[in-house]
Amino acid sequence: MVLIDTDIMVDLLRQYLPAVAWFRSLDDKEISLPGFVVMELIQGCSNCTEQDILEKELGFYSVIWPSIEACDKALSVFIRFHLSHNLGMLDALVGQTAVALNLALHTFNQKHYAVIPGLQTIQPYKK
Repeated sequence: MVLIDTDIMVDLLRQYLPAVAWFRSLDDKEISLPGFVVMELIQGCSNCTEQDILEKELGFYSVIWPSIEACDKALSVFIRFHLSHNLGMLDALVGQTAVALNLALHTFNQKHYAVIPGLQTIQPYKK
């Protein structure tokens, strides 16, 4: 399973060629999005037409939600690192979802996630 962050999905939706080439190289691997990533993408829509197009595109991906235990751990990590490292609430939830599933998070936002214990991130293509 490949877990994708918001920035990678934005590149794919904008048909950024390196992102598209990487995506095509995945063959038949299951591509998953944390539910909070889906919510961020929907939040970025400025009208119903954009949202309808996005919802159709997102229908091709599985959506992963964190367990209660992962949410509790995300809260702990958020409390610990919010003030000292400016860790965002959604970043804590997305990052902890990946940790709980023992999956790398494919993202270019390493700085956002660097403080989350046990989280592995991957930059999947060149920018």
